[in-house]
Order: sequence, then C-alpha cells, then structure tokens
Amino acid sequence: MTASSSQGPSSPAAISAADASPVLAEVVRSGFVEGWHRGALVALEADGSVAFSIGDATRPIFARSATKPAQAVAALRAGLDLDGELLALAAASHSGEPFHLDGVRKILAGAGLDAGALRTPPQLPFGEHACEAYLRSGGQPDPLVMNCSGKHAAWLAACVANGWDTETYLDPVHPLQQLILRTVEELADERISHLGVDGCGAPVPAFSLTGLARLFRAMVGTCAGTPQWRVAAAMREHPEYVAGTGRVDTLVMRGVPGLIAKMGAEAVQGVALADGRALAFKVDDGSVRTLGPILAAALRRMGVAEPVLDEIAEVVLTGGGQPVGVIRAAF
Repeated sequence: MTASSSQGPSSPAAISAADASPVLAEVVRSGFVEGWHRGALVALEADGSVAFSIGDATRPIFARSATKPAQAVAALRAGLDLDGELLALAAASHSGEPFHLDGVRKILAGAGLDAGALRTPPQLPFGEHACEAYLRSGGQPDPLVMNCSGKHAAWLAACVANGWDTETYLDPVHPLQQLILRTVEELADERISHLGVDGCGAPVPAFSLTGLARLFRAMVGTCAGTPQWRVAAAMREHPEYVAGTGRVDTLVMRGVPGLIAKMGAEAVQGVALADGRALAFKVDDGSVRTLGPILAAALRRMGVAEPVLDEIAEVVLTGGGQPVGVIRAAF
C-alpha cells in the first residue's frame, strides 16, 4: 500500500486521450444528445469468470463507500455484535432520516458511547427530501447526520469490544483499520494498490473494478452464519437502512429478490445477485445521477427483468418545469 499522491500511474495527468473510457450513459435533451458520461463496467458469472466488460475494469479506482459491506464484515470479525437493521446501518451511506439517526444512537449506546465519539465531519442529510425535512425541524450540520455515521458507530463498537483506542480508530495503523484492509484484500482477491482518505476521514483503498465485483460475489457466496452472509442478509432485509427512502440501492434491493447493492461516492456501484453473479462499475466524472440508468441496463443484460428496473432506467430532465429529455444508458 502507498500513501495518497497527486501524480502516478493512475493519476489523471498520466491518462492520455487514447485511453478515454467508453460512454456508459448519455444526456438527451429535446431529442439532442448534449452530453456523455464515460466509465468502465464489469460483470462476473457465478464462477467468477468475466461475463462481459466495458472499458478498462483492471485500472485501480477508489471504490469509496461501495466497500462498506466488506468493512462491516471486518467489524464482525473484530467482535461487533450487531444484526438486523443495525448491521445494515453499519454498511450504509444513509440519508440521515430520523430512523437512521436513531439507529446510529442505538449502536453507540450499546457500546457505552454517544455521538461525541464519532470522528465524522458535520454534515446535513444526504438527499433533497431528507435535507429539507431536517432543516425545517431546525437541524444543523452534525457528525451524527453524516452519511457514514452508521459505519463509524459500528467501528467504535468493535473497538470497545476489543479494548482498542477509540480516539484513533481512523488511523491507518489502528488494529481495526489494518483488519479492514486485510478483509478487503481477501474478498476482492487483490492487493490494495493505493491508500487515500475518504470523505468521512477513513482510509479508502484503491483496487480494480474487477476486484470490487469479486468482493460483492464473495458477499453472497458463503454459508449461513458467516460474517459475509450476515451482512448480506441484513442488507437484503433492511435496504432502507443501507441507503434511504427512494434511493436507487433501496429500490433495487426491494425489487430484485436476493440482490445486494451498494453505491459509492464519485459514481461507483457494486452489486451481487443471489446466484453469485456480480457487477461493478465506475463513472469517470463522478456523476451519481447516472447510477440508476447504468445499473438497470447492466442488470437487464445479465437477464434480470424485474419491474423495478423500469423505475431507475431513465432520469427525467426538465425544461420550464416540463419533461424534455432523459439521462439513459448508452450500451
């Protein structure tokens, strides 16, 4: 693992025009294509072989919050005692809705802690509707509200269970962070090539999209009772705790039986189907508005035909308050 740097083999300055990624989604307004979103995507068969790919799925990326299911697995391995909706919250990028915040408080209270132990930066809720409701109630930016607070609360509970320091739990050399990195490498079947700092202050590992797809495949390919099985079961049973009301991850986990899904910042997405097939993609420009259309197109190509895909297949664009176009997949 290496420290974060601005230059190097995977930095933008080192990528030439000849390496430009293929178009995954296009922006169509009034019948005119006005923009493109490029990236890479890979889908795996249940045996781990590549079913299809678009672009370079071998180049390392920061998988951001798409690694949270694996991070929750590591916390369980460290002795975290959670299941159900609170375990789903440990793998969440939640919207900051009241039930999310209540859940984070419960995780902390179970470890004898309060929100003051969190090292998350103060933020407002994720998502327009949740943010508006929070502000109307008089809410202010708060570490508890930050979308990663469920993960951080679970990490703190794991530290308490082991007698590990709770002040430095985000330090890359902390025993918990070392266990998390080993767990990510194991599930992705790939060495971490780079280490940076995520938006919540936690270490964020870089590895390939193919490794991310392998990680999600590993989440659903184990026997009942393992940490991977427990996290996947919690996500399936409580998808609203993984994301929030109306979010893409919530919708697809509700609409496709046995599927688990987790997005990450800068437009990263990981998915596993109940039969062990898996999918991962990254949009180069980081536009999260493309996640639904790309995910719907990829799942359809994998043979999934659930009605929920119609709900996320296009993002409607407006002009003068009226629909005038869409963002849609381009493959």
